Formats: sequence, structure tokens, C-alpha cells
Amino acid sequence: MTGDARKVPAGRLARMGAFGQIAAGVAGSVVAGGARALAQGERPRLSDLLLTPANATRVTDQLSRLRGAAMKLGQMISLDAGDALPPELGAILARLRESAHIMPPAQLEKVLTSAWGPGWRRRFVRFDARPVAAASIGQVHRAELPDGRVLAIKVQYPGVARSIDADVDNVATLLKLSGLLPPELPIAPLLDEAKRQLHEEADYEREAAQMTRYADLLANDPRFIVPRPWLELTGREVLAMDFIAASSIDTLETAPQEVRNTTITALLGLVLRELFVFGFMQTDPNFANFRWQPDSGHIVALDFGAARAVSPHVRDGFGALLRAGFAGDAVAVRAALIEVGFVSAAQFAAHGPALDRIIGLIMAQLARADDFDFSDRRFVEQIRDELPAIAADRSTWHIPPAEALFVQRKISGTILLAVRMKARLPIKDLVAPYITG
Repeated sequence: MTGDARKVPAGRLARMGAFGQIAAGVAGSVVAGGARALAQGERPRLSDLLLTPANATRVTDQLSRLRGAAMKLGQMISLDAGDALPPELGAILARLRESAHIMPPAQLEKVLTSAWGPGWRRRFVRFDARPVAAASIGQVHRAELPDGRVLAIKVQYPGVARSIDADVDNVATLLKLSGLLPPELPIAPLLDEAKRQLHEEADYEREAAQMTRYADLLANDPRFIVPRPWLELTGREVLAMDFIAASSIDTLETAPQEVRNTTITALLGLVLRELFVFGFMQTDPNFANFRWQPDSGHIVALDFGAARAVSPHVRDGFGALLRAGFAGDAVAVRAALIEVGFVSAAQFAAHGPALDRIIGLIMAQLARADDFDFSDRRFVEQIRDELPAIAADRSTWHIPPAEALFVQRKISGTILLAVRMKARLPIKDLVAPYITG
């Protein structure tokens, strides 16, 4: 699904001005909301005034207009936070995963002329001006070559690559000014890693190479289809690849239970192979990166800008965590969480009982892993009940290592898809081959 055509702000000043509008709008909302609460005799907390549906709508609308790194970071938050987000905010932020505004025809023409030269239309017998998909960094068009072969052409929004560093810094500034992050929290390493990854995603020549590697890894798996790039039409800002007809993965929701289970089994199995066999993972779990062919049951994998190597240290850490969890060994789970970096020793020292209760809740779910029902989310509310006291202790806030976060992002996103599809799977049997020995 694509949105309306709106010009992408490409210049530094234009993008900075858009962030200023976000800050001003949110600030105005906070002042107005605070005044109303005080008039009613309430003492509102700043976080309650900031995290309102109106402010979430305001921010997502502006990020959708900016596209690029700004929108990508919003998508990351909506997926990474997962069940930790209040439902109303999660639903609003999820809009950033659905679609983006598209480039006006004149802006699209300028980008393609720059990439292919002024006579570029003569390369095709047909080039659809209306994109078939639009996302945070680029939009995709369908084109037909003179010999009848059909291509998907991904065109990067102008100014996206140049604006990455400034966009990430501006989002970080908004977070700091909001007071949502303690000033002493060391977010610089994570911001640097986010910039590095986003620069990689904006390099379409790199993505073409990652696509080829991924296609080779899955060449003998009949459940998956991966397009191949057309290098003669590919550059840093334009990526040409095979066009593969398929439906949105959302259409799987209406499929029979057995079909949903089979498809989610394939996707979760792919994550396990990426982590424990390939040592190479496509770390962006956006639902739009997978499509489905109802007639054949094939899964089409797309978008390899976020594909990257997984280090043995991270692989082994996740392996130890899964082994401990399925063994019901709470002490080993504690040790693995600290080793991977998801929880610090200081957090366990300050909030050990609450964290142990969370571990117990998760292990109780793993105990029913012979027939795991992803639609049963009652335990999530119990976990949420334990989080406020931990989150309120800002002195123990901790940022996990970036690589572990990117891997967990893929795992969490795939689980969210399994939840959405109401899958029921023998998770223990699926995971066992990868964590034994």
C-alpha cells in the first residue's frame, strides 16, 4: 500500500525545520494538556503528557513525510518495543510500518535521470509511474524490458543518504529534550551503530550483493523465493531486481490454521538458521519484507539492506539463553541475560525479585512449548505489571550491545508476526536441533 504523493524534504534546512515542527507541536500539546490537568486538580507526570495518542499521531505523520532515517527509527521503535508499548501507542506507531508518502512524478523523474541518463525510458517498454510499494528509504516500481522480463525497480528518496547522520541526531535530541531518557544514559554507541546500519541500507549496490548471498543460501529451500538483482541497472540509489508476484503477508491471516502454522514454522526456522547456521541475518523484521503466494505457499523474501553477519559471540550467547530457558534453569537464564547484555548485573542487584518473576513467567510459557499458542498473550500483561518499577529506576537503565539488539529485533518481529497469524507450533521441536550439544 502506498500513500499520497508528497515531495521528500531533501535539504538539511528543510529537514531540520520539520523536526522543529515536531518539537513545537509536542511541546504545545504538553503545555495544553498540563494546564487542563492542573485545572482539574491533578498533578500530571511529564511522561503521561508526552506519550499521548495525539502526540504519537503528530510524530508519526511528520516522520512519514520525512521518510529516510527519521521514519526508519520510528519503525524500529514500533517493532522493537513490541509488547512493552501501551496498545494505543503501539497501534499508532504501527502506521509507520504500513506505508509512506510517495515521490511526486517530477521528483521521481529527476532521480532516475540522474541514475540512468535522460533517455532512460527507452530501456523499457513499460515503466509504471505509480509505485507498487513505498517504505522509509525508497519506493518500488514495476517495469517491463523489451524481451518481456519484468523487474522491480527500487528508487531511493532524494537526500536520504545525506541526511542520515543529522536525522539520527535530531531524533536523539528530541528524546533527550523530552526527558524520556536519563542524560547519563550512554546512547552514543547505539546511535553510531544506527547511523552505520542506515548508511549500509542506503547503499543499494551493497544490498544487491547481500541479496545475491541470501538467494544463494536459500537456493535449495523450495519454501522460499529470493529475487536476483540486475546489476546493469543498479547503482547506489537505484536497485533493479526480478519482479516476483505475491500477496501481502497479511493475507495469510485468513488462511487455514495448518497453512498459517506451516508458513510461520518456515519463517521461525529461517531465523534459527540465520543465527545458528548461516551466521548471516536479515535483521529488519518489517512485515512488508515478506510476501506470500497463496497458490504455491511460497514465501518471497525482500529487502536486504539490513542483512549482516552475526558474530560467534552473539550466536553463542543466544544459544546459551535458549538452552537455559528450555531447560527451566533460572540461574543459567540470569547468567545468559547478563552475558548477552540484555540485563546488567546492577539491574539484577536492584530488581532481582521482579526480574526473577519475569524469567519465571517466560519459562512457564516455554514449558508448554510442545504446542505453543502464539495468540494466548495473557502472560504479557503479567510481565507488563513487573516493568514500571524497573523502568522508574533510571539509575539502572542499561543499553544492550547493538549487535544483540539487531538480532533480537529480528526475533521479536518474527514472533509478532506469529502472534498476528495466531500460529500454534511445537516450538521445542523447532528449536531443539539448534541448541543441543
